[in-house]
Amino acid sequence: MEQSTSPRGLVQAATAMTLVGTLTAVSAAIARYPVYGGQAVRYAVAAVILLVVARLSERSRGPRTRRRLRLREWALVTALAATGLAGFNVCIVEGTRYTTPAMIGTVVGAVPVLLAVIAPLLERRRPAPRLVVAAVIVALGAAAANGLGGGSVPGLLLALGALAGEMAFSLLAVPLLPRLGPIRVSAYSAAAATPMLLGTGLLVDGTAVVRVPTAGELAGFAYLVVVVTVGAFLLWYDALGRIGADRAGLFAGLIPVSAAVTTMVLGLGTPSAAELTGALLVGCGVAAGLGGPRRSAPAVAVPPDQEPAGVTGAPCP
Repeated sequence: MEQSTSPRGLVQAATAMTLVGTLTAVSAAIARYPVYGGQAVRYAVAAVILLVVARLSERSRGPRTRRRLRLREWALVTALAATGLAGFNVCIVEGTRYTTPAMIGTVVGAVPVLLAVIAPLLERRRPAPRLVVAAVIVALGAAAANGLGGGSVPGLLLALGALAGEMAFSLLAVPLLPRLGPIRVSAYSAAAATPMLLGTGLLVDGTAVVRVPTAGELAGFAYLVVVVTVGAFLLWYDALGRIGADRAGLFAGLIPVSAAVTTMVLGLGTPSAAELTGALLVGCGVAAGLGGPRRSAPAVAVPPDQEPAGVTGAPCP
């Protein structure tokens, strides 16, 4: 299908990736909490919130809006949770044992390029040359902002795993959105990822997989659940349905920029020359990619009966 330059979709994609970028700085508040147990709790609470929102939506619009998962949809949701959520987190956490966060960020920064090429091919259309060039510029900016880190072969492989997970987070959701809508896709994937992360935590940390959080950790988890998970997921998946994965992927370059800004706002550091250069490149790339001709049809039709007033399109990886 053709893609659209829907202003709402563009704003939602930019906002979602900006919120995800705050994850790095805010995660400092929960750095001492068991990683996998913490992520399992995060997704479990987010899933409950999203399922409540979905149920309220069903009640307000009548029983005919309810969507039962088909076998293929169950498979897609499971794959999405295993790769885009649980797998992504495992690769990020384990990758930092072998390489620098900058190296992982640099590899994951290739997401815009890959989405600009792969997403159209999956829809049986040619990648837009303008978007491909713009995505390369955005990826270079993300690499610069991340400092072009280095590391070992295991670290590189885990970084590539994180890249694959980030790709799957968008591409596996695209076929689910037309029938389920962004709320249910977000809720089901978060719920499915919870036991996967909890199981990993039990293997790594044993009985210490979860504990009672401190006040600071509780505040950090609340932000991650409400803003970075519920809000960003809803915004991102709704944006995919409006502007397509290839065009939305350009905004993934905002993650390192947002991380740098958040770090500065929280008084944890000041942006380096590389980060400022990267931010400039990302801005140029996004502007170049969005400067193409407008097209009216959205890449994925999101059913209107999946959008309760005041939820979809306003708040979340």
